[in-house]
Amino acid sequence: MRRSLPLTAWLILAYAFLYAPIAFLVVFSFNGSRLVTSWTGFSTRWYASLAGNDSLIEAALLSLRIAAVSATIATVIGAAAGYALARFGRFRARLLFEGTIAAPLVLPEVITGLSLLLLFVALEDLTGFPTGRGAGTVTLAHAAVSVSYVTVVVRARLAESGLALEEAAADLYAPPWKVFALITLPLLAPALVSGWLLAFTLSMDDVVVASFTSGPGASTLPMVVFSTTRMGVTPELYALATVIAAVVAVGLVLVIVAKSLASRRSA
Repeated sequence: MRRSLPLTAWLILAYAFLYAPIAFLVVFSFNGSRLVTSWTGFSTRWYASLAGNDSLIEAALLSLRIAAVSATIATVIGAAAGYALARFGRFRARLLFEGTIAAPLVLPEVITGLSLLLLFVALEDLTGFPTGRGAGTVTLAHAAVSVSYVTVVVRARLAESGLALEEAAADLYAPPWKVFALITLPLLAPALVSGWLLAFTLSMDDVVVASFTSGPGASTLPMVVFSTTRMGVTPELYALATVIAAVVAVGLVLVIVAKSLASRRSA
């Protein structure tokens, strides 16, 4: 009992350190004053101001579009790469392939963003594509970075599931395409969803790579927020952070409820 008390105290302090700033944002998003040093009363004026802020809304919609497209591209390529690493065994240039997959996981984002910028400039000089920097180059950059994360998730899932079910289906004379469609793909479904969500989150959260590869009129939401905070934090950003936190919290609650219902049905 005596040992558990210090552990409990440390856990409370750790969670307070993590979530107290979020609680601070939520509380002061309803503050009537523009200053965070004084509380003048409950108000929702900053949410109304946020709803009328066209720059933030346009940046949020652009970020959602870029994240959805880049996550889809990364999931398709990452699933193929993870499948190759997990199922193809030894093949020529495997070490080089693994190294190129792992590089974005360890390289600083500044190096990645700068290298992608130089690549887009060189491609434009040689082929004419892409024509300048904008939402398209940001999407390609985010997809290129996220492929590695999806590959790791898919590869781990295939390594965990093993070959037993696929070999059993092949022993029953199922053709390779049917084994993949009815056995491998359902086994991969949780990893594909997890990889897509991870790539989506990484894209929505990125500032550095997007700053290097974006152009005029293609500022994502993190870029707009970062540039705004350099001039001083406004209560509208508190309201925006509260909305994002609420969406994430609702999503987590729905996932927990779905898992609970699924476990009850299986039991």
